[in-house]
Amino acid sequence: MNDIDNDIEIEKEKARKAERDKKTLTPEQRRLLLSTPVGLIASGFGSGVAPFAQGTFGSLAAIVPWLALRMLPMQLYMFAVVVAFAAGVWVCGIAGRALGVEDHRSIVWDEFVGMWITLIPAVAEGWWSVVIGFVLFRIFDVWKPWPIRLLDRRLKGGVGVMVDDVVAGVFAAVVLAVVLNALS
Repeated sequence: MNDIDNDIEIEKEKARKAERDKKTLTPEQRRLLLSTPVGLIASGFGSGVAPFAQGTFGSLAAIVPWLALRMLPMQLYMFAVVVAFAAGVWVCGIAGRALGVEDHRSIVWDEFVGMWITLIPAVAEGWWSVVIGFVLFRIFDVWKPWPIRLLDRRLKGGVGVMVDDVVAGVFAAVVLAVVLNALS
């Protein structure tokens, strides 16, 4: 193996390690997320430390506080979402730097805010609308159609962590509103 091939293999191994680091938590990282206010919020009150499907667990956990949010007048609900977004930019940025991975899978506050946006049309509807909203949000969050994928790749820091899920939430909310309208 020549030097160039060796350098290529080293870079490939670095890329594989970075991808593994994005998916797993060390005991120290887990402690950091669960023992600090910033970590607790960024990890969706601990839902992001699930051993797999952290985004799905975070999205499900977001339904619990949404049950209280949905009781607010719509203007206050929207204000709460804006405040949660602003707080998310800050806490997700700090948590990403602390974990050494900007958008670590255990950071799920963005799923909380995305779900709260998705569920706006479901505020006055039955439980089945929450299920449909959850499924739609997960589809858009995982699939990342344009411009979500572009935003996910281009924006950095806490803004980058939050914005793609906000846009996924908007897309899912629009589809949910259409579905609910068609079913009524």
